[in-house]
Amino acid sequence: MKILVTGGTGYIGAHTVVELQQNGYDVVIIDNLSNSYPEVIQSIQKITGILPAFEKIEMCDKAQLNDFFKRNQDIDGVIHFAAFKAVGESTLFPLKYFHNNLFSLVNLLSSMQDNKIKSLVFSSSCTVYGQPDKLPVDENSPVQTASSPYGETKQISEKIISSQIAVSDLNAILLRYFNPIGAHESALIGEFPIGIPSNLVPFITQTAIGKRECLNVFGNDYDTPDGTCIRDYIYVVDLAKAHVKALNRLLGQQQENKCEIFNLGTGRGNSVMEAIKSFELVSGKKLNYKIAPRRDGDVAKIWADCTLANKKLGWIAEKNLDEMMLSAWNWEKHLAENFKK
Repeated sequence: MKILVTGGTGYIGAHTVVELQQNGYDVVIIDNLSNSYPEVIQSIQKITGILPAFEKIEMCDKAQLNDFFKRNQDIDGVIHFAAFKAVGESTLFPLKYFHNNLFSLVNLLSSMQDNKIKSLVFSSSCTVYGQPDKLPVDENSPVQTASSPYGETKQISEKIISSQIAVSDLNAILLRYFNPIGAHESALIGEFPIGIPSNLVPFITQTAIGKRECLNVFGNDYDTPDGTCIRDYIYVVDLAKAHVKALNRLLGQQQENKCEIFNLGTGRGNSVMEAIKSFELVSGKKLNYKIAPRRDGDVAKIWADCTLANKKLGWIAEKNLDEMMLSAWNWEKHLAENFKK
């Protein structure tokens, strides 16, 4: 079966393409390369032995998307990653996030309807929960006021998809990720943001290797044991495997409802300081970090109840924090040796 992966040269997208290919799917990628590099395609080929089809397309341009689907009428399902994803940046440039994340989705759903494509796996986020009243968070936890425009785009996107499902043949699985980190065990693909990283782990690894002078820890006065924010860090390859499970469920018509939602995390929360200490342990590097003011859009603490994904998808997160951090460090060292940008 042929699967379209939007944003497939990005961090989570590239790892998912690898898992799809290794599970026998034929993959075509579209991406505008706004936060990724085309070299990722060759890295995927090195891992899997298969060069995925790729087209550079701006999904907010309906004409470009229509033209793509006209030339690719044999697509069986879509995994939609393409979106801006930096919480902090979204608080500074909300219109950029609303325009990109929502217009691209509306255009995609319109093209899927026109081309009778019924299966969608959507990249959502734990940010839809805002700051939850109780932890861990399960799929029945209330969707609170989002802490950032990025989180709002995910909330609105879920509503757009559910509204389209109600009036069409569309079936969807919405995957609410917690905090993906790490890199493929081959060290050939990993998180490689353009410019200054907005996520913690690439900033940690870039500081350790000398690309960044100092790591900012945004706030140490939260209501947590050590005062720093707590997140549920999940290994990116474990996350990618969940997308294959979700796609199999859709295409095998195993859903219990036309729209299903699953949390994807480990079920454990680790603080920013615990993540730093884990990295220092596995890398043998002492990090230069300082405490900085809180960052707009950050919630204090959140971690997942993944019971539903464990039972219904037959999926479980396998890697622990130390293993994830070591994979991220191996990737950073690979970049230093092989990729000069």
